[in-house]
Amino acid sequence: MMKRLAFILSALVMVLVANGQTHFESTIDVGGKAGATFSKVNFNPSVKQTMMPGFTVGAMFRYIEERNFGLVAELNVTQRGWKEAYDNADYKYNHSFTYLELPIMTHIFFGNQRVKGFFNLGPELDIMLGDGVSSNYDYKNAASMEYFARNTRHIEQLTMDVDNRLDYGICAGAGMEVNLNAKHSLLLEGRFYYGLTDVFPNHKTDIFSGSNSMTVSVTLGYFYRLK
Repeated sequence: MMKRLAFILSALVMVLVANGQTHFESTIDVGGKAGATFSKVNFNPSVKQTMMPGFTVGAMFRYIEERNFGLVAELNVTQRGWKEAYDNADYKYNHSFTYLELPIMTHIFFGNQRVKGFFNLGPELDIMLGDGVSSNYDYKNAASMEYFARNTRHIEQLTMDVDNRLDYGICAGAGMEVNLNAKHSLLLEGRFYYGLTDVFPNHKTDIFSGSNSMTVSVTLGYFYRLK
């Protein structure tokens, strides 16, 4: 219930801020972005892991009607997941998820005509396009391996099937935009995404009661002004 409430409040704030300002000459920009992601899955009970590197690429649309406020919508393909961490062992295991993302965010900016700083905040809806495992050992038979017999750790997540391919959450970012001229601009942004949906089953009879995604991304983008 708290996760759903946070999502609804974020959406309401976005709408209220975007519509509660005085009129200003509007602008419309379109563009693209690409960059790197670093992600993990918040398992409960916890799983030893490190941030998994991935990628993100997508298209952007921006509408600015107020002096310091606007809306940004994106359609991205993003890779995230988690990377298992092993103590004193040369084992590797990554489980990656590829998502189609639709964030719709309030865009708050400040600065001058040449250089601007900005904040983005809003809800995000994601659809998982596919997932895959990369490992250098027989993870399906981990229970029979000596390393896992000696170390007390969860291994159920290694072979668990994805239960929820639809995710929604909250994203927030900050960055800088440089206007090259009246039509073209470049921007650099760091963003954090917190998923509110569990990737794996979370019923009382399941091993994990929580398995939501967390992602940090760094992207370089380009905008072209249509209006």
